[in-house]
Amino acid sequence: MKLRITLILSLIFSTVSLKAQDSLMLRKIYDEELVSGQCYGNLHYLCKSIGPRLSGSANAQKAVEWGKKLMESYGFDHVFLQEVMVPHWVRGAKEAGVIIDGKKRISVPIAALGMSVATPKGGIAANVIEVRSLKELDSLGESAIKGKIVFFNRPFDSRFIETLQAYGTAGDQRNAGPAAAAKYGAVGVIVRSLTETLDNYPHTGATRYAPDGIKVPAAAISTKAADRLSNLLRKRNRPLIKFYFKQNCQTLPDALSYNVVGELRGSENPNKYITVGGHLDSWDLAEGAHDDGTGVMQSVEALRIFKALGYHPKNTIRAVFFMNEENGDRGGIKYAELAAQNNETHLAAIESDLGGFTPRGFGFSGASPDMIKNINLQWKKLLEPYGPDRLIAGGGGSDIGPLKDKTPGVVLIGYLPDSQRYFDVHHTPNDVFENVNKRELELGAASMAALVYLIDQHGFN
Repeated sequence: MKLRITLILSLIFSTVSLKAQDSLMLRKIYDEELVSGQCYGNLHYLCKSIGPRLSGSANAQKAVEWGKKLMESYGFDHVFLQEVMVPHWVRGAKEAGVIIDGKKRISVPIAALGMSVATPKGGIAANVIEVRSLKELDSLGESAIKGKIVFFNRPFDSRFIETLQAYGTAGDQRNAGPAAAAKYGAVGVIVRSLTETLDNYPHTGATRYAPDGIKVPAAAISTKAADRLSNLLRKRNRPLIKFYFKQNCQTLPDALSYNVVGELRGSENPNKYITVGGHLDSWDLAEGAHDDGTGVMQSVEALRIFKALGYHPKNTIRAVFFMNEENGDRGGIKYAELAAQNNETHLAAIESDLGGFTPRGFGFSGASPDMIKNINLQWKKLLEPYGPDRLIAGGGGSDIGPLKDKTPGVVLIGYLPDSQRYFDVHHTPNDVFENVNKRELELGAASMAALVYLIDQHGFN
């Protein structure tokens, strides 16, 4: 009996000791970042000295070269590039959009959707037909749509607390709408910008055509302009309302680019990996500050923190700057292919691609209900003082998603910052460094480092 009591007490004291050790390490992580953090300064350089970084562009290559040098300057154990062929789409001269109300012409802000084709040189002018969904488009058919410009005008559903869910339910009109409208003879498509905010910023983003399908030019229109057009269509006889737009985009041959990878080698399990990353490319309208400069800078910062603290991980930890998330996902696909080809065992992959706002938690995909329960039991109290203690099922990201099929057993994790402001700037000219808060960015970097540390020390058991 005494031996049994002794063993139980020993186990309790051991658990308490581990908790104290983890608590102390998390405090060190946050102290290092909040006092000596470098991600905000690095983000400033990425945004102001390099700028927009659309795949295939000269700036994307500059960002690759700078990202590699940055990792090398921190003394990571191994820094290397992964070749990946990426789409090379260019916007060309600024777009023009005009609502034609009889003799009245109203200029409105538009932006070509990524991967869209151009209009004819003189632009397109046609009657407008407004729809709220792809289902409504199908119900109208060719007789109503042929020869017209289709105007997709489904707003965000304001009932969602998490704005990413609203984005998800509205996004099909941008992703698939132009290809669907083309099947019914539309001559062009304009899409309401994917945001809750009413403003005059058009929000770009990729659209997808079938390889052998008809391609019609497609543009995003600002939410204020969308409301104005919709109101005119309701008040006037529809034949009187036309829309004119002109855009000059083109798709060039695929270009060679790279994922940038930095490693801290594992002291016990060097062939087991924990990946933390974001995407280095950005749309061409602005600096790509929140999307996704914050994510890549937080990722490399997590490894820098470990170096600064002299922490030697059990498993190999990688920071990855993925290329081409915005209009192709080629970097994430290539990373997963190479992981499978090299027989790498990936324990977890964490992605930051929802902006550099106040940390709220993490979403876990590939984790069983029992695992989620255990994660909360073991880690929630440790993370609670710092904010990111919402640990829920479901998460991941576009860049780490391909790992699911290529590396069985990997747990995919999405960093969850506060979501309320992200789609104010997402894919717009307003996504600039000045709209990133230093303190929020640093708290996010420390939160990601804290989770990596806990996974490295304890796994998910």
